[in-house]
Amino acid sequence: MINNDSLMLRSFKQFYGGKLGASDGEIGQVKDFYFDDQSWVVRYVVADTGSWLPGRKVLISPHAFGSFHQAGKLLLVNLTRKQIEESPSIESHKPVSRQYEEEYYRHYGWPFYWQGGGLWGMSNFPIVPPLSNPLPSESSHASDRTPERADVHLRSAQAVKGYQLQASDGTIGHVCDFMMDCQSWAIDQLVIKTGHRFSGKEVQIPTSKVDRISYEESTVFVNLTREAVTQSPAHHLAPVGAVD
Repeated sequence: MINNDSLMLRSFKQFYGGKLGASDGEIGQVKDFYFDDQSWVVRYVVADTGSWLPGRKVLISPHAFGSFHQAGKLLLVNLTRKQIEESPSIESHKPVSRQYEEEYYRHYGWPFYWQGGGLWGMSNFPIVPPLSNPLPSESSHASDRTPERADVHLRSAQAVKGYQLQASDGTIGHVCDFMMDCQSWAIDQLVIKTGHRFSGKEVQIPTSKVDRISYEESTVFVNLTREAVTQSPAHHLAPVGAVD
């Protein structure tokens, strides 16, 4: 969780390329966000670790985040480099499976976010104290006997960026960014560029208006008319400063 006294929404663009700082040194840069397209919450930041851990997809959960300093584009992570290096490995080209997530969460001693009624299990914020002896999930033994399956609701923000927006009466622009609450890591708004890719204005629409996402068609369907989209609030980035 990013320490923040306000409810200011932050743009994914403000994080991309930013440094990730562990408690004992840098670990890389922010490359992507993996989000749940049902609950609309960020589950992981994907780190580009350069030559440190080549060939590995390094995921950092919001459970580990401290402050984000926008001026220096630095996101602090409350983990050591050794903890991250010894975390369950997943190859860069592999999708994230629930079996992998179980191993990942056990490694850090965090409660499973999928067990409970909140965005983060028993809470709506990633602030639940780590479990000293986390219990295995009911499906953990079954996952040992069945092939790994990708979490079909875990999506790359970089992949969804550029998707067309389909209103109830026709297409109207494309997705160009996401706005999230840094307390809960919930994605509250989509940023839509209306009109042509190199013209038009940027507006924000609530994710609650999204009906579905078609990955086959690279399209986000919303329960709004084209006029309602164009009349949505204009997109404005938060002022540069530290979120701490």
